[in-house]
Amino acid sequence: MLLALLLCYGGFTALCLSMDRHHAELLGRKPSARRRQGMKLGGWVLLALSLWAAVSSTGWGLGLVEWFAVLMLSALLLVLLMPYRPRLALSLAGISLLVSPVAAFAQY
Repeated sequence: MLLALLLCYGGFTALCLSMDRHHAELLGRKPSARRRQGMKLGGWVLLALSLWAAVSSTGWGLGLVEWFAVLMLSALLLVLLMPYRPRLALSLAGISLLVSPVAAFAQY
C-alpha cells in the first residue's frame, strides 16, 4: 500500500504541474506545450502504476478498495499543501518518486 501511495502522490503532483497556474507558481515559468503533455502523460502513467501496485499486492477485491483510499489520501494531502506549503508539496513528490523503487523492492 505504501508503493501505491507514493505513486499516487507523484502522479497527482505531475497532473498538478501540467496546469499553467501551478507550474508557474512552483517553478517560476509557464510550461511549454510539450512539457505540459509530458506531465499529463507521466501523471496518468504513475496513477496506472499505483493501481497495478495496489491490485498486485492484495488482489482485485481489496486492491481496488485500497487504491481508492490511497487516491483520496494523496489528493487530500496535495490539496491541503498547495495553498500553504507549495514547495513542501513539490519536495514530497520528489521524495516519493525517489523512495518508490525501495518500496517496490520491499513489497516483492
